[in-house]
Amino acid sequence: MEYEHKRGEVDPVPDNLMKFLNEDQIIAYHGVERFGWYIKFIRRPLFQRSICVLSNPEGSRLAVLEEDGSIDEDPGIQFRG
Repeated sequence: MEYEHKRGEVDPVPDNLMKFLNEDQIIAYHGVERFGWYIKFIRRPLFQRSICVLSNPEGSRLAVLEEDGSIDEDPGIQFRG
């Protein structure tokens, strides 16, 4: 099934991460990055906070990088499969 991209031509991971991540998130991200986790995409809804979504190296699990730097592996968000 093909999905229409709502973001248009916007990259899923922006070049200017500092604009979307706070200091706690950056520190936490660098910690999990050592284990192969990477930023899959950043949701950027209008008039709401951005949501940073991480993926494990195999791409089989997604997690949300919370504002306090914690990793929520069961965020209660529906992701397209």
